[in-house]
Amino acid sequence: MTAAPDAPRVAPGGVRDVGPLNWLICAVSGRVAGTGPPNLFLTLARQRGLFRGWLWFGGRLMPGGRLKRRETELVILRVAHLRDCRYEFDHHVRLARRAGVRSADVERLEEGPDADGWTPREHAILTAADELHHRQDLSDETWARLRARLTEAECVELCMLAGHYEMLATVITALRVRPDRPRPRR
Repeated sequence: MTAAPDAPRVAPGGVRDVGPLNWLICAVSGRVAGTGPPNLFLTLARQRGLFRGWLWFGGRLMPGGRLKRRETELVILRVAHLRDCRYEFDHHVRLARRAGVRSADVERLEEGPDADGWTPREHAILTAADELHHRQDLSDETWARLRARLTEAECVELCMLAGHYEMLATVITALRVRPDRPRPRR
């Protein structure tokens, strides 16, 4: 996985650039993530209303979705790996640990859905993430496997989740968002 280039195309904003409400949202998000205000949030918050709409939408997928948090993080990490998006990957490794994703799981994610150790449900979900990335579609076989293990609503959410993090990886890469630094421990 490659690191983002040093110079962001859009610098993360300060309080005046993003507004006090967005700044507060970014600061709280950073505390939850164990960083300062996330560079991605401070960059996107320069477009204030769009930022809040995106947060609402993203929050309905993660953490407020129907899929289990562990499954959600597995999908996000797999998409980040496939997209070679270090920012997204590193950020979600920290969040995934809280959702029960272990270091061995992260290593297996890099191997893919056919690595040993996934449950049948996780295998189906990760296979779908791979197909959505590579084909922008799901084979009938993968759809049948998903429907045998997930509800219709979960299948819709899975497609939206994978697509959302593909879009986010594109934005991160195009804007050259720099990695967040872990918050110093006191």
